[in-house]
Amino acid sequence: MTGGPPDVLVRVDRLTKRYRGLVAVDAASFSVCRGEVLGLIGPNGSGKTTLFACLGGVLPYESGRVETFTPDGIPSLFYLPDSITPWPDQTVGWALRFAHEYFGSPAGAPAEWVDPLGLQEVLAKRMRELSKGQRKRVLLAIGLLTPHPILLLDEPFDGLDLRQTRQVAQLLRSVAANGRTLFLSIHQIADAARVCDRFVLLSGGRVCGEGTLAELASCLPQPPSGGGEALEDVFLALT
Repeated sequence: MTGGPPDVLVRVDRLTKRYRGLVAVDAASFSVCRGEVLGLIGPNGSGKTTLFACLGGVLPYESGRVETFTPDGIPSLFYLPDSITPWPDQTVGWALRFAHEYFGSPAGAPAEWVDPLGLQEVLAKRMRELSKGQRKRVLLAIGLLTPHPILLLDEPFDGLDLRQTRQVAQLLRSVAANGRTLFLSIHQIADAARVCDRFVLLSGGRVCGEGTLAELASCLPQPPSGGGEALEDVFLALT
């Protein structure tokens, strides 16, 4: 769809998903804007993965609308789920080459992500042999090889140590600075505070707030202290 507001790439309006009698996502509404790092913040079981699966086309939803405002002919969203192991018997090098050829990314694109993501030492390993953190970094590289203007990354820091988390956060910031839009599902609030421009707060399947930290904090009677703890204070107060 074209013709939307200049900064909005996706508008979600009252999206609802049920599993039998359970409402997993309850009338969720928010927007994803061009060139931002948007964080979907909530504890385990809050509906983050279900919401991402609906946006990525993996799960149908019962009601609501998802509008995308990208040029005709360009797929808008690429969804990278958590805890998957594609092509388990193939090597990492093969997986990167396959993604490069399948998506038609520029020449030399796979090598562009090998060093920043620390993949040189695992290129000859089979995908099923990778640790959780190694697999997470390989999947991120595959996502970055896609042409889609919006990446949906489910728990991109899960399995990473502190140093790797900081390196990946810095990399994602640089990717967004170059025009890619990132929508990250994160349950560790300190990680979200480090990398995200805006936040969608999710609790029990419902959106409890959307905006920058300052915008969310303005809803509170008592201003939070600052930094990652401020985001924690805001989340606890609004959910």
